[in-house]
Amino acid sequence: MIVTTTDLVQGYTVEAYLGIVTAEVVYGTNALRDFFAGIRDIIGGRTGSYEKVFEKGQQNAIAELKQRAQALGANAIIGIEIDTGTINVDSQGALLLITASGTAVKLRN
Repeated sequence: MIVTTTDLVQGYTVEAYLGIVTAEVVYGTNALRDFFAGIRDIIGGRTGSYEKVFEKGQQNAIAELKQRAQALGANAIIGIEIDTGTINVDSQGALLLITASGTAVKLRN
């Protein structure tokens, strides 16, 4: 399956637009990861543990998009957009949210 952020795929023609597909991935926070992220916030630098969580989440969201597009009979997803955010559960915690959306299409070359 072709997966792209662009709205066209060079060398292919969109034969049919099959609909918008979406995927959501939610991860709980982790006390140990939060502790080390807090230290990084004070001293500066990247927080590798959270970067890995978001990377994994993006991969999972794209995999879910592919499954949903295939269920519609698509052979490609165009115009993919991935967003990240948080859902505040209470004053002490939050959930990490990764969403992906795109248009499921049938391409021919």
